[in-house]
Amino acid sequence: MRIAIGLDTDGPLEKTLERATKLRESGFRSLWASQIFGPDTLTVLALVGRELGDLDLGTAVVPIQPRHPSMLAAQARTVQDAIGGHLSLGVGLSHQVVVEGMWGISFDRPGTYMQEYLAALAPMLRGEKVNVQGERVKAVTVGAIGPRDVAAPSLLVAALGPKMLELAGTVADGTLLWMTGRQTISSHIAPTIRAAAAKAGRNDPRVVCSLPMAVTSDPEGARERLNTTYALYATLPSYAAMLEREGAKTPADVSLIGSKEQVLEQLHELSEAGVTEFSGAPSGTSEEREGSIDALLAYQAQHSS
Repeated sequence: MRIAIGLDTDGPLEKTLERATKLRESGFRSLWASQIFGPDTLTVLALVGRELGDLDLGTAVVPIQPRHPSMLAAQARTVQDAIGGHLSLGVGLSHQVVVEGMWGISFDRPGTYMQEYLAALAPMLRGEKVNVQGERVKAVTVGAIGPRDVAAPSLLVAALGPKMLELAGTVADGTLLWMTGRQTISSHIAPTIRAAAAKAGRNDPRVVCSLPMAVTSDPEGARERLNTTYALYATLPSYAAMLEREGAKTPADVSLIGSKEQVLEQLHELSEAGVTEFSGAPSGTSEEREGSIDALLAYQAQHSS
């Protein structure tokens, strides 16, 4: 299991570059950044990757509704060119409360929308012509979108339910997970997406998992802090369904919490469950965050070839 870490992109770009540089100097070679309400993540990653050329960078995730696939393909291929071919493009559906309540865009038939969107986006990322005439998505091109002679970035889909996992395994390179516990990954996520990829004749899919973590001598206090920080996610239907499947009631129930040795064991369990890359989200006090970073690097050192 490869080790990565989340990159905070809030605030001035210079601060983001400083954070990325510090993480690289600490020993991380893979950084993932979310796209919520802050700066445009792909633009930020283009700057980070241009400055620090040996990092693998990924989006976790870019919501697809506000971006036509041709626009996202052009942007992603441009970033891929700018950073030397180290981009993983993670995309997702976001949530109904955001898509309809904040953007005023229909969330109707999200599975159909994603299927048609990927039918256009995946070949566009490879520089191919596209003619998609779907119920929700129309996309037509006459040639390659974006820079020419650029390798396609790795495409991953935030997928939790069976149909979305089957779609991700069939047309993409893997999936991205958040608030999803080890047992659910082992019994549901990994076998479903692997079976779909095998049926489609594709390579073994990537399973990129991100979870909050806190190396701490105060586990109960850490649980309270994590539940306060991540309370929103337990109310969103897609994540609530994964917590229920896991038998978890709160975000802390699926987080990595405990001593350094306990967290290292939890990382090992994630690897055994089928996770191919873990992107840590260090949380809690400054000491707990630093302890989490140390644990991630220790796991990386133990398992590096």
